[in-house]
Amino acid sequence: MSFSTTAERQSAYSDRIAGRAGTRLTALDGLRGVAAVVVVLYHLFLVAEPVLRRQGGSGVGSPLWWVSQTPLKLVTAGSEAVLVFFVLSGLVVALPALKPGSFSWSGFLSGRLARLYLPVWASIGIGTLLIWMIPRDDSTVGQGTWMDTSQATSTNWSSFLTEASLIRASYDLNNVLWSLRWELLFSVLLPLFLALAVVTARYWVIALTAAVALSTIGVLSGIDGLRYLPVFFIGTLMAVRLDAIREWTRRRLLRRRSTLWGVALAGGALLLLICQWLLRPLVPAGSVAGTLLAQLSVLGAAGVVLAAIGVPPVRAALEARAPQWLGRVSFSLYLIHMPLLATLTFMFGDDRWWLVALITVPLAVLAAWGFNRVIEGPSQRLARRISSSVSRRLDAHRAGGALGRSVSGSAAKSGR
Repeated sequence: MSFSTTAERQSAYSDRIAGRAGTRLTALDGLRGVAAVVVVLYHLFLVAEPVLRRQGGSGVGSPLWWVSQTPLKLVTAGSEAVLVFFVLSGLVVALPALKPGSFSWSGFLSGRLARLYLPVWASIGIGTLLIWMIPRDDSTVGQGTWMDTSQATSTNWSSFLTEASLIRASYDLNNVLWSLRWELLFSVLLPLFLALAVVTARYWVIALTAAVALSTIGVLSGIDGLRYLPVFFIGTLMAVRLDAIREWTRRRLLRRRSTLWGVALAGGALLLLICQWLLRPLVPAGSVAGTLLAQLSVLGAAGVVLAAIGVPPVRAALEARAPQWLGRVSFSLYLIHMPLLATLTFMFGDDRWWLVALITVPLAVLAAWGFNRVIEGPSQRLARRISSSVSRRLDAHRAGGALGRSVSGSAAKSGR
């Protein structure tokens, strides 16, 4: 195949990208699905880790070393996958507000609250029922392990209601809810994030550096809001600069070595995402150097999202049927897998983590499908109706107010 033919095809592809500037970024749905699966595998890893460490140690060549300090870590990089979620939220939540025409923040927020809270409440209810129906015995899990210290073995109305509010710092009925606390706060602060992103878009390198710096300060100071909210801002900044990102992609597709830059971008982003794990023998976790190294995962998360948008092979892979299906049920999978995993671990014991894994993965995927059909899907439709209704009522109220002021002004002029 000649270079001219390849360039023509790449040019045609880039033109299609530019022509779809206003359409849904479907590759990001696939990325969200993949990230959700990684979170599930990460929690399974947390169950298996104490057993693997006890049985085989953590030295070079051990099973634990293979899954935690080699590129295989990408499969269980759950904390890093959550950063990808945050960048994605910053991007996709901000995009509708940037479209031409009126955007009702009140309408958006009312729908967003329904979109988040209704599935969350359902997942907490399922977790509570599982605890009531299948009692959890502490003796089946190792003392001091993650499963022992972070999972509820009993529940009451007080814990149910406080976790359902999404204002707690930690959650033991459904551990994953900690991240939705920041999703909620970002939604409330969306106008501020948009304003900052628009003002700083021209100086995006400085803005990106400042965001990573603020996140690092948050880690060092123990201020979680400062740690996570700048990650959402990076996504919002990408939304504001989306046209520039697409143009940047288009130019590189026309170059002779376009495949190389695509591989470099995707591969570099993945390495940044897990570099703290790959360099763990040289840079201990918890040290200042280790913390700074871990913060490179923020840039890695942004790079992964950028690759999903602009690198054709990555985009094509994420637009395949399986990732797209996982993307549709990703929120349900994220919410429902933890109550199932905890129940099965306490039932079989963490020594049989492999049995827990064999049952949890297919069961969680099946439950996510059902949860999506019964809970999440209806919640999304209800959220859209709420958002539309609130927006219409606000528009009608403003129109009525404007008409009243116009009539009052005309009457005043007639009186004179």
